[in-house]
Amino acid sequence: MPYLRVALDVPLPRLFDYRLDVATAADIGRRVVVPFGTRRLVGVVLEMVEQPAYDVAAIKTAEAVLDDMPTLPAGLLDLFRFCADYYQHPIGQVLHTALPTRFRDPNVFRVAEALHYRAVDVATLLASLPRQAALKLRLAQLLATPRNEAEIRAAGSTAWKTVQVWLDAGLVVAQVQQTVMPSAAVGPPLNDEQAHAVAAITAATGFAAFLVHGITGSGKTEVYLNAIAATLARGQQALVLVPEINLTPQLEGRFRQRFPGVDIVSLNSSVAEGERAAGWVRAARGEAGIVLGTRLAVFTPAPRLGLIVVDEEHDASFKQHDGLRYSARDVAVYRARQAGVPIVLGSATPALESWQNAEAGRYRRLQLTQRAVAGALPPTLHLLSTKRQPLSDGMHARTLAAIGERLARGEQSLVFLNRRGYAPVMHCSECGWMAACTRCSARLTVHLRERQLRCHHCGAEDRLPRVCPGCGNQDMKPLGQGTQRLEDMLAEHFPAARVLRIDRDSTRRKGSFETALKAVHACEVDILVGTQMLAKGHDFPNLTLVAVIGADNGLYSANFRASERLYAQLAQVAGRAGRADKPGEVLLQTDFPEHPLYQALLADDYAFFAAGELAERKLAGFPPFLYQAVLRAEANQLAEALAYLSQAANLAPQSDAVTVWDPVAASMMRLANRERGQLLVQSTARTRLMAFLTEWMAALRAQKPGKVRWALDVDPLEL
Repeated sequence: MPYLRVALDVPLPRLFDYRLDVATAADIGRRVVVPFGTRRLVGVVLEMVEQPAYDVAAIKTAEAVLDDMPTLPAGLLDLFRFCADYYQHPIGQVLHTALPTRFRDPNVFRVAEALHYRAVDVATLLASLPRQAALKLRLAQLLATPRNEAEIRAAGSTAWKTVQVWLDAGLVVAQVQQTVMPSAAVGPPLNDEQAHAVAAITAATGFAAFLVHGITGSGKTEVYLNAIAATLARGQQALVLVPEINLTPQLEGRFRQRFPGVDIVSLNSSVAEGERAAGWVRAARGEAGIVLGTRLAVFTPAPRLGLIVVDEEHDASFKQHDGLRYSARDVAVYRARQAGVPIVLGSATPALESWQNAEAGRYRRLQLTQRAVAGALPPTLHLLSTKRQPLSDGMHARTLAAIGERLARGEQSLVFLNRRGYAPVMHCSECGWMAACTRCSARLTVHLRERQLRCHHCGAEDRLPRVCPGCGNQDMKPLGQGTQRLEDMLAEHFPAARVLRIDRDSTRRKGSFETALKAVHACEVDILVGTQMLAKGHDFPNLTLVAVIGADNGLYSANFRASERLYAQLAQVAGRAGRADKPGEVLLQTDFPEHPLYQALLADDYAFFAAGELAERKLAGFPPFLYQAVLRAEANQLAEALAYLSQAANLAPQSDAVTVWDPVAASMMRLANRERGQLLVQSTARTRLMAFLTEWMAALRAQKPGKVRWALDVDPLEL
């Protein structure tokens, strides 16, 4: 019998040999349960050999071969090997990162038979309702045709519970899911630019990378939907990646409306583990036509893969910052090339790496320069200088006047401030004391309503002090402005207005974010106060004013990507205004109205901005004109972390093509009671850097790090 070579979830970059019982069969890509020391671990078979690499007598026998998930295909295993090599991460940990949680433990997981639910008779169901509440009426109409559980749950927070009651009463029946031909409902007519983009994508044979650069509101999603419809019509599957969970529910609803009867699998951290595993299995079997998810969905098996879409491809959320530190966008491009299928990267503000790839001809750029809704125009942008201007709690007089005008017209306004809490710091004017986190190199944010100080980095909380701990002064004041303070100020200034704050604090409870969005769409809100949660992907037809407060904070960062991120954020939030037939206006308060970034925004010329940024990066020697990796180390004391990094630098192989910089403290030196340092290496040749990292990591893994924890971050976003 052959021996199994198994990838295990352990921090060792190797496979482990196991004996196979004579009565048991196994395949490459199959899950197995094996003994590992005193533990029982789940592994995946990657190789089968006649002769093991170790003494036969010392090799243990695999306990079980599991058949509860489809065998992982060779192409996907090659993708995992690529990630292990490129990101210098143990192959076993790559595999177990990619698998749903239910498949990471030894218990057998059985996927329940997929059921659809339909009303026995819609008229009878409606007649049985004591009151035709909006949700029940919508559900009754929905169940006129068979619907799966995900479609029912998407209808409302209590929809599934209601259907269960109807099921018990015999008003609804459950039936085994029937295979249906994929079809697409008719969407809105495409303009010439959209039609050209769809034609280019659907005509592609084999691998092709398209960068859809469209202004906000230009209908990029319609381009995706039409390209996906063509993919389904060919009998293939589509994989769609979005950067954040908040964008998934509304996009999922739009997909289900466009593709009735198509099995759409939604994969993100808000989906229950069992449901996620079941959806993953349906995708792996080829039953699901569309896989829609956040970054981890890039690893979902799809035997009939025909198209990959990455929406908001510039977003930093596609980068994982712990464990396997991968970029889902970059992995998606590699997977598309590997599978020989087209990939669509969409954004109003593409990442400069993607823009440079388009400039170099590696990607084909498709431009969408006009808004999709007939009569809708991009909003007008005005820069409001705040230098030597009297402000009312941080608000310019013209901003307040513009909000008042919208209130008078029954239109909505969004006041954008990317800072949660009431104020960023509590300060004593007598001795200069400021509330600081004892676990991090950061100030504590004031949350006045909860009477708390909170660290937004490690989550530490403390009570608001009544007196200054430094001098006993009782007259301490919160300095600066956060969304809570802004909400209070606007409610006081416009007492008749309905003000709603949407940030991570106000949407902690499950379903609260969706409820808030529904209130905005129902015009039950006059003034929105929000952070970056509202900056992208949302379509509020009655919102005609966006006011941006505190944008200048983004100019002070030492990160060379700061300007790119600020431009993207401001362009995205500005795009929320005037998306329908009502003209939109954007007011940006700044101390530096002459700054080139703001001038590029004013001209709505991303190409000009990108050209300037790329020229500066080329001159300074920054990505995308060279390639970087950062070795990060953390310990109880910074000296320990830096000492380890110095030792690591001494172990680095000699290479004329790779520069190894000196160890330095991380930009946030202390985080959650651990002190951190980092060591940067870079090269103008990616292949030379990869060869260097492979040799270097082998030398580092042979050393004992002691109490220091270290990790390598390839293509880092943060330095």
